[in-house]
Amino acid sequence: MIVNNEDKFHEECGVFGIFYTDHKKEAAPLVYYGLFSLQHRGQESAGIAAVQDGVIEMRKGMGLVGDIFNHEILSQLNGSAAIGHVRYSTHGSSCIENAQPFVSRFKLGSIAVAHNGTLTNANVVRELLEDAGIGFTSSSDSEVIVNLIAKNYKKGLERALTDTIQFVKGSYALLVLTGDAMVGARDPNGIRPLCLGRLDGGWILASESCAIDAVGGKFVRDIEPGELIIINKDQVLSFIFSEKTRRAACSFEYIYFARPDSVIDGIDVYEARIRAGEILGRESGLQADLVVGVPDSGIPAAIGYGRATGTPFGMGIVKNKYVGRTFIAPDQAIREKAVSIKHFVIRSEVKGKRVVLIDDSIVRGTTSRHLVSILKEAGAKEVHIRICSPPVRFPCYFGIDTPHRKDLISNINSVTELCTSLGADSLAFISVDGLLESLASLDTAQSTQEHGFCLGCFTGEYPIPVPGENENQ
Repeated sequence: MIVNNEDKFHEECGVFGIFYTDHKKEAAPLVYYGLFSLQHRGQESAGIAAVQDGVIEMRKGMGLVGDIFNHEILSQLNGSAAIGHVRYSTHGSSCIENAQPFVSRFKLGSIAVAHNGTLTNANVVRELLEDAGIGFTSSSDSEVIVNLIAKNYKKGLERALTDTIQFVKGSYALLVLTGDAMVGARDPNGIRPLCLGRLDGGWILASESCAIDAVGGKFVRDIEPGELIIINKDQVLSFIFSEKTRRAACSFEYIYFARPDSVIDGIDVYEARIRAGEILGRESGLQADLVVGVPDSGIPAAIGYGRATGTPFGMGIVKNKYVGRTFIAPDQAIREKAVSIKHFVIRSEVKGKRVVLIDDSIVRGTTSRHLVSILKEAGAKEVHIRICSPPVRFPCYFGIDTPHRKDLISNINSVTELCTSLGADSLAFISVDGLLESLASLDTAQSTQEHGFCLGCFTGEYPIPVPGENENQ
């Protein structure tokens, strides 16, 4: 049995593409390195599609980027343009059929699609395409997109793309590779991130700016919500395909998903996490001897909390970086034991101290409960939990793997009840206003209202209509 080993939300995937204007250059090797930099966004499968002389070749597999691709496989992916994908499944099971990119070959040419996000009307679109005689090999939303583009391709690339993305609803950062172009599109609310980079002799599209940095590129700008960008050998074209709507970037990108060295929509992820910790200190600080961050995303916030309260920061908890997101466990007793192999306490750091434990979120509560237990076993006098997100009470419909609503521990417990359940001496979450304050841009005078964020998993208010919640009860 394969069991989820992390009491965390998971982002569905990351996308990365290279388009060289010099046809003698090979794009796939750099896409490989770009995907390495996005591995935190998905560890179940990875794939790369490359185009040469109008023909798209694709290789994908289950597992990590480094386990799937080697020199021999990359040498089979020739061409000056390529797109890649790393995946963690939300909609659709974890199997090779759902791995991306998806490639469609038809009379007018070939296209490959890599997609990050979730379509809220995928089932409706799938039924319409099936009624038109189009078959599916997977349960992925991304295959819905590639088939819809292929169906409309006789209208020309630009029209096929705009018709497709105006028809689908939900969240998406989308890369499309054709015989002579690479295309990027971001949903009208900007829920999922996508950015543009410049490379010597070419262009980059990526989920995060850290991946552009990793291949020696230069960040140019974020793709705007509702923007379609077409890159070919002659030019970079930009179109706004939707009416201006409320920007609603996923707040969890800053809380947990994104790498700390990324900048998304002008907001430095690391600085946002530092500020969240400072605001936590202001809102719910208390006298303590040590502040400890849960590796990795809780550490910047712990630094910020320490600055705001004057509490010394220490590495009281270390993480076993060789424990993946999943593990093989044949029975319940071993599964429970396996939780203890991920985090370890530095006893000399915490013994006899009042410890403030900073984490990014609480989902099911199993990790927090375990951490409180091992800290107290190591001699901590008190353990106070502070969380850099508001209580998670509602499911996500836009590309995050969330438990059923009944399994969200903050949905079924008050803060007081939850504190008792976790065995902590106190528990506090950042307020929604505090979270928004932490996401205010340092670089501009823009307000959080101008930026706009999706807070649906905290408030139950979503930026676009969502399906009924029956399946999430």
